[in-house]
Amino acid sequence: MTKSADHELSSVAFTIANGGITAGLKVYAFLTSAAVDLVRKRAVDLTQVPPLDPLKALIEDFVRRGGTACTSCGKSRGYTQEDFIEGVAIQGASAMHARLIAGAAS
Repeated sequence: MTKSADHELSSVAFTIANGGITAGLKVYAFLTSAAVDLVRKRAVDLTQVPPLDPLKALIEDFVRRGGTACTSCGKSRGYTQEDFIEGVAIQGASAMHARLIAGAAS
């Protein structure tokens, strides 16, 4: 994901990710660029793109049902692990590539 809370694609991305979990997939969301702000504490509390669910609810549902959100751009913005919601891992691109090498679909 690359879009932040000010773009409808962020809500669409988490809606699709949650659909993947519903379909039985293990879903990892790799957030880069402005999307890093989607998983900062309180950053998406008031964002909603009708007719989709509020972005905060989509992200909480994703994490609660076992989705994993990874980001490598937090460090460049001065964020630490404490800045992110529970369930977010600060990892580099190599974590995504390791999943792909192991056979994950992209």
